[in-house]
Amino acid sequence: MKTNPERTGKQNESPSSLLALALLAPIVGTMSGLLGAIFRLALERADHFRNAVIFWGHEPNVARMFVVVAACAAGAGLAAWMVRRFSPSAAGSGIPNVEAALEAEQHDAPYRVIPVKFFGGLLAIGSGLALGREGPSVQMGASIAHFVGKICKRNWPDCRVLMAAGAGAGLATAFNSPIAGALFVLEELVKRFEPRMAIAALGASSSAIVVARFFLGAMPDFHVQPLAYPSNVMKPLFFVLGVLAGLAAIAYNRAILGALSAMDRLHRWPVELRAAIIGGAVGMLAWFAPALVGGGDLLTQHTLLGEGTIAMIPLMFLVRFGLGAVSYASETPGGLFAPMLALGAQLGLLFGLLCRSIFSDPSIQPEAFAVVGMAAFFCGVVRAPLTGIVLVTEMTGNVTVLLPMLGACFAAMLVPALLGSAPIYDSLGARSVQVSQGSRASGGGQTPD
Repeated sequence: MKTNPERTGKQNESPSSLLALALLAPIVGTMSGLLGAIFRLALERADHFRNAVIFWGHEPNVARMFVVVAACAAGAGLAAWMVRRFSPSAAGSGIPNVEAALEAEQHDAPYRVIPVKFFGGLLAIGSGLALGREGPSVQMGASIAHFVGKICKRNWPDCRVLMAAGAGAGLATAFNSPIAGALFVLEELVKRFEPRMAIAALGASSSAIVVARFFLGAMPDFHVQPLAYPSNVMKPLFFVLGVLAGLAAIAYNRAILGALSAMDRLHRWPVELRAAIIGGAVGMLAWFAPALVGGGDLLTQHTLLGEGTIAMIPLMFLVRFGLGAVSYASETPGGLFAPMLALGAQLGLLFGLLCRSIFSDPSIQPEAFAVVGMAAFFCGVVRAPLTGIVLVTEMTGNVTVLLPMLGACFAAMLVPALLGSAPIYDSLGARSVQVSQGSRASGGGQTPD
């Protein structure tokens, strides 16, 4: 089969083209890092505002509880309206959209996705939906990069490289993880190593972090107590944790796809109504347990510090498990990474506490299992091991559990592969194609952005 050089960009590997990408990638990274940092700061303010409203709602006045519920419902409904009205491709994480654009040569970037992702994500996550900030950051970064490429009159192969680099810069900014951002481009977005792509990704991610850390600081996102190197007796336990994480990842992927299918069956209901109902239910949960809603960073931090009991963690895990799937089905802007990391940490901590109780070994550190659980569950769901391992390592600033992490991620990827469970973004991409084809066949569907 003949290969179209325009498609692969082989004809563009000249020194002048490479130099242009090397100069433009830091510009893309700077813009993506600035917008991503502002988005993170805005989300922090939104979380504080939501918590203040919930605190106000606990005054001895039943009507105030309904104000909290109504506010969360309104925020989620408004986010869904923005997506439907201005940019349908802004729904969900946006990562499948970026992957489709890179593969299908989508020359016209939906620039309207930037404000919709920013303000829609702010409303959705601020309302308490269990969605991650990385989805909006990735898609906004890709759109910014395409805009820069067009302004500088670069052809499609160069724009494609810049889009992937901008997406990686968005991920790097979302989690303060520059190496993971660059790896994400090669491992997940393009799924192969291209030197031009690697150069652009490194340039964009590094410049994004320089800018973002000016606003956010240089400390890792999560604080972890010093962890000892695991003993040889403990190391097999991490493989077991990997197997459990792989099984949980299969269930989580099915839960997300099942929630999306359930929403499809309610297609007669306006998308704003569906999102508002989900937002209202989240508001009710927030009134009773405010720590369980939102992206989950605070929950992850408490988990990594070992806070939790064998009795309570399973309940919290199940609530967050269902909340993450339902929130993603609301068709509002938001990603999957942050909620996955929270679930992985909870699974790991629970396993570590059980191991310490069963073996009566005080040297077992449940916090180490929480760190490893984050990477293992991520790898089971996404199937991007290098990104997952480096992401968790950068976010926690911990390297003592790297070897157990490798073993757990190996098992967490092997189990879904043997059982025929596809990576989540492959499934979401295939589902998007099916929905699009079904819409065209019925003469309906959303207007392309």
